[in-house]
Amino acid sequence: MGRVAIVTGGTRGIGEAISMALRDEGMTVAANYAGNDERAREFTERTGIKAYKWDVSDYDACQQGVKQIEAELGPVDVLVNNAGITRDTTMKRMDHQKWQEVIDTNLGGCFNMAKAVFEGMQSRGYGRIVNIGSINGQAGQYGQVNYAAAKSGIHGFTKALAQEGARNGVTVNAIAPGYIDTDMVAAVPEEVLGKIIAKIPVNRLGKASEIARGVTFLVGEEAGFVTGSTLSINGGQHMY
Repeated sequence: MGRVAIVTGGTRGIGEAISMALRDEGMTVAANYAGNDERAREFTERTGIKAYKWDVSDYDACQQGVKQIEAELGPVDVLVNNAGITRDTTMKRMDHQKWQEVIDTNLGGCFNMAKAVFEGMQSRGYGRIVNIGSINGQAGQYGQVNYAAAKSGIHGFTKALAQEGARNGVTVNAIAPGYIDTDMVAAVPEEVLGKIIAKIPVNRLGKASEIARGVTFLVGEEAGFVTGSTLSINGGQHMY
C-alpha cells in the first residue's frame, strides 16, 4: 500500500483535482469535506476515494478525524490543507462573524490539521505538508480583508513550521493559486470575471489540475530538499 494522504476540502474543485492526482500517484487518499453529503457520495462513487466529514475549524473534530483515518488506512504521511471559505464584503459591512469564520477555517484549519499529524510525521522521520494559500494572500483584494489575511497567514505559518520539521524529514510548503476555473470563480459576475482574465498575462483562468500538479511535485519522495517555499501558480498575474 502506498503512502496515506489527507486532502481537506478534497471532494470539490481544486481539492478534488488534488485528491485524484495523489491517488494516481499510488497514494491512499482520504478526502475531507464539511457539508455537501450528496457531492461527497458522488465523488467517492466516481473516484473510489473515501470521503470523511468534519469541519476543519473544529480542533477536536480534526483530532478525531485523523485518528479514524489512521485506524482505517494507516499513519498519515501527506497532508494537503486545501479547505477554505469566503465571506466577501468590505470592511464597512464586514461583521465579526464573517471575519472569524474565514480565519477559523482557512488559517485555523491549517493549524488544527497540522497539529493532528505533525508529531507522528516527526517520529517516523517523514512527512509532507502542503498548504493552499492564494494570490490574494500575496497581493490583497478589495472586499477580502478576512480571506487575504487568512491566506497571507498561511504563508507565514508554512515558513515557521518548515523550520520545525526539517531535521526530521518533514517538509512544509505552500502553493498560491491565482484565479482557477472552479465553482467559486464561476460565481463571479461575468463582467467582473472578464476584467480579471484581462489582467492575467496568459489570458485565461488556471485549471485545477495545474494546481494538483504542483502538489504532486511537492509531496514527492524526491522533493525532500524543498521546504518553506511558496509555489505561485497564477499565470503571471502576480510575480512575487
